[in-house]
Amino acid sequence: MRTTLDLPEDLIAEAMSVSKKLTKTAVIITALEELVRKSKIQGIKKYRGTIQLDADLDALRNRG
Repeated sequence: MRTTLDLPEDLIAEAMSVSKKLTKTAVIITALEELVRKSKIQGIKKYRGTIQLDADLDALRNRG
């Protein structure tokens, strides 16, 4: 989808530098993907401590 955005050039330049992305489009896609990923992680975190698992973690860790 094509769209026009008014973004701070210095912020885009910094994001391109730290992410090693070569295009503005790649930086924006990466940022959106990261935002969605973090949102999903937050949704999963609400279940922390509420699910009981009957698993032998030592056995799982030694599994090769």
